[in-house]
Amino acid sequence: MASSLNKWLFILGLSFVLTSAKPVDHPFHVSVIEINHNAADKNLEISCKIFTDDFEKILTQNYKTKVDLINPPNKAAMDSLVKKYILSHLSIQINGRPVALSYVGFENDKEAAYGYFEVNNTISVTKIDITNSLMYDQFDDQVNIMHVIVGGKRKSNKLTYPDKSISFSF
Repeated sequence: MASSLNKWLFILGLSFVLTSAKPVDHPFHVSVIEINHNAADKNLEISCKIFTDDFEKILTQNYKTKVDLINPPNKAAMDSLVKKYILSHLSIQINGRPVALSYVGFENDKEAAYGYFEVNNTISVTKIDITNSLMYDQFDDQVNIMHVIVGGKRKSNKLTYPDKSISFSF
């Protein structure tokens, strides 16, 4: 009888501990931006990779609406939020001139959300200046990694909060 009671107390205690535990956040905050100059199509192809949980949190906080990027009930509404947030935190200059990023869409692989943009009529690229403050309004340990590919040559660097600007020359 005492053994059975101890077993139930153990199970009850373990259940309490497991159900009251706070989910563990991932220990680092990073986004990855890849910019590829497609010389044949004369455009820049841009992808922005951000942890889904962090991205949903900042979109909810900034736009005061429920956000679900994994199973969006309204894909058009989520597209609008993703576009609005990224465009307000990422800008690019090519050869010293600001360029307009055209939103292509987003997709999600459960752990990361990918926002896609392009810049048309980009014939020659010798210098790319990037201003990137993605997720800086959420994390003071944010790291934004950038990969830029021009003429088959890949250059990479990172920005660590609070640094926002970087240049790549080719």
